Amino acid sequence: MADSMLLLAAFGGALVGFSLSLVGGGGSILAVPILVYLVGIKDPHLAIGTSAVGVAANALIGLVGKARAGLVKWRCGLVFAAAGVAGAALGSIAGKAFDGHALLALFAGLMVVVGVMMLRRGESHGDPHVALGRENAPKLVMFGFGTGLLSGFFGIGGGFLIVPGLVAATGMPIFNAMATSLAAVTSFGVTTATSYALSGLIDWPVAGAFIGGGLIGAVGGGRLAAHLSTRRGALTRLFAALIFAVAGYMLWQSLPATGLF
Repeated sequence: MADSMLLLAAFGGALVGFSLSLVGGGGSILAVPILVYLVGIKDPHLAIGTSAVGVAANALIGLVGKARAGLVKWRCGLVFAAAGVAGAALGSIAGKAFDGHALLALFAGLMVVVGVMMLRRGESHGDPHVALGRENAPKLVMFGFGTGLLSGFFGIGGGFLIVPGLVAATGMPIFNAMATSLAAVTSFGVTTATSYALSGLIDWPVAGAFIGGGLIGAVGGGRLAAHLSTRRGALTRLFAALIFAVAGYMLWQSLPATGLF
């Protein structure tokens, strides 16, 4: 493997880690297009499997920090994650059987949805003392399975869906939901990565470089975020615009290859 691919993977991982720390979500959805169009992984399925490893690792690192701060609602998060693992397992099987170029086109459509949700995301006060109970458990299972299915199919973390799902199911504050979502993102990523690994669809050297770059980017993004906290809304809008641009490029590249246009 060319050293240039590993350097590009590290650079791409740094961009994702930086954006995640800076704007607080949505950054992992850039992993697949970065691996395909920047790093040069031609097989979309190989890119999705490789990105799942990076998503799981970055989420686990973030989860440790949030857990130490006492922000994770473990019981709610584990029920959500358990249901989602089943969905992610089914979704990853379906994704591997789907035409790669059509999958990229659908992925681009999902990116547009992510951009819109980032722009519409607001603060929610919620109940910081929420706990797992009979009323919210069925909702957690339902939302968990659905988001896990999408996560496994596209090989993404799915935090942009998990966070509103946790809020809708339990009424927890959004800062607790963002922290708790990392437990589900880690579980979904591991499930998807395992499925793709069993099919030989992970480039391990690239995944390692991507994770290493992500750690460096996360540190830089976290430090800058502290200085730009008053401009977080503007940064989110800028990042959403980037997502729309990348989605447009992916559609332009992938749709002709599907034979539909």
